Amino acid sequence: MFRRREPVPFAFVAEADRFRSNVAPPPRQRASAGQIAGRWLLGLTIVAGLVGSLVVGMPALSSPAATPAQQSQASQGH
Repeated sequence: MFRRREPVPFAFVAEADRFRSNVAPPPRQRASAGQIAGRWLLGLTIVAGLVGSLVVGMPALSSPAATPAQQSQASQGH
């Protein structure tokens, strides 16, 4: 019924936090000029798309305060 728990030597888990390797990872390769230009172009394209969608969507977000005045002028002319 009752299981007796045996002590398990997990000291290596505690040591894993303090362990530092003496092998350094290889240095990162520098991006070429074409890769940097491509990243800039992609970023500019995304920003231009967001700005363009905001410019196109602004008329839909504006309040229709000027619309009734134009309709009243058109109705007076007929």
